[in-house]
Amino acid sequence: MLKSLMRKAGLAVLSAAAGLSMMASAEAGNMRLGMTTWVGYGPMFLARDKGFFKENGLDVELRIIEDASLYMAAIAAGELDGNASTIDEIMKYRSPEFCFKAVFALDDSHGGDGVLVHDGVNSLKDLKGQQVGMNEGSVSQFWFNILLTREGMTEKDLQITNMTADDAAAAFIAGQIPAAVTWEPHLSLVRSKKQGKVLIDSSQTPGLIVDVVALTCDYIQKNPKDVEAFVKGVYKAVEFIKTNPDEAHAIMAKGVGGYLEKPADFAEAAKGVRFYDKPRNIEFFGTPDKGEAKDLMDLGNKIWGGFQKMKMTIGYGDLVDTSFIDK
Repeated sequence: MLKSLMRKAGLAVLSAAAGLSMMASAEAGNMRLGMTTWVGYGPMFLARDKGFFKENGLDVELRIIEDASLYMAAIAAGELDGNASTIDEIMKYRSPEFCFKAVFALDDSHGGDGVLVHDGVNSLKDLKGQQVGMNEGSVSQFWFNILLTREGMTEKDLQITNMTADDAAAAFIAGQIPAAVTWEPHLSLVRSKKQGKVLIDSSQTPGLIVDVVALTCDYIQKNPKDVEAFVKGVYKAVEFIKTNPDEAHAIMAKGVGGYLEKPADFAEAAKGVRFYDKPRNIEFFGTPDKGEAKDLMDLGNKIWGGFQKMKMTIGYGDLVDTSFIDK
């Protein structure tokens, strides 16, 4: 009799647990993000494929869209909830009508971006009057203008030719232009083939090319638990990379795909970024009055505002929500 009661009680507990599990599954949140192919976005794919999001009740859809204007349009249309991009990039789209905020910092370029020049060039000042291939309106232009400002120069001191980062590198290697602003794997290619040199790369300017995850204000307001689950998932992924780099690189390579689909290529590219863990997120975002994020946004207002690329002057609170990074 006692065994029968215990069995019935056990079945009842199992049934209740199964019911709760089904309810949790049915109530699982969803998040849809757009992004380009970039090594720094690997931790999100790792968190997805290792189940780090799922264990916190969140399903995350990651869509590769190789044009910022397209994934920003998809967000505005309600087809996506947010995106991963550089903080300066998203500043150009923020407006009073289109509200979104950065909730997490993923990585910064730590050698993955650079300026290619020929051997006789030893400073940016040596390029005065010469042609430079660069993708106008991209993070390359943003970063390059910071470098020029530090040298007391502007784009007017050069001949800027608008082309993609890949085309700029190809034109440089072919000897068609004397300088190019581009990124990996082109920097390593030039170094290995000794077809010129990298005058400066982003390892010398830490914290200037920073990727963040931005979500619409409406999504954040309606789904705070999902945002929290996302942050927890990526934090766990970054820690996993530290302890299991080979496995992590293989998973991230498969997830990100494209030119990074081979684990060895992904691992090599990962040397040029710094993945952000919890302490680094807290350090980067700082406060509304002081910190790297504020300084970077001030530069964005100045540089993109000078090119009439901004829809509004953006303050810290207009673009940043730090409610989730320290939970």
